[in-house]
Amino acid sequence: MPPSHRPLARRLLAPVGTLAGVAAAFAYVGAVDPNEPGHYPVCPLLRFTGLYCPGCGGLRSAHAFVTGDLPAAVGANALAVAGYGLFAVVMTLWLIRAIRGVPMRLAIAPAWWWGIGAVLALFTLVRNLPFGSALAP
Repeated sequence: MPPSHRPLARRLLAPVGTLAGVAAAFAYVGAVDPNEPGHYPVCPLLRFTGLYCPGCGGLRSAHAFVTGDLPAAVGANALAVAGYGLFAVVMTLWLIRAIRGVPMRLAIAPAWWWGIGAVLALFTLVRNLPFGSALAP
């Protein structure tokens, strides 16, 4: 059956389910403070090398974001906050397309994947150098 002929409830199942799962994860991180020791495991890269990965500070960023402290969220992990915005845009597009009965296809060209990898690598490098300490969690 073509996507536009499926019932609306069935078309909305995947995007609404995804949104509910992410909302539940954010609610948990908002309720269980990652700034308190022992609530979450330490990043393995940080533990074994002392280097920050691109995700280091992500839980603290999510907690600050959920509690409405945007400056602290950006300070913990600016790239994660940008990711929250990107996620909101993708979810909005997915919901609109599902309502209209148009399938959501994210065909990302290899050049974009290379660009994303380069941004992550550059972010990781800069946040571990002395002049990039503002990007460190």
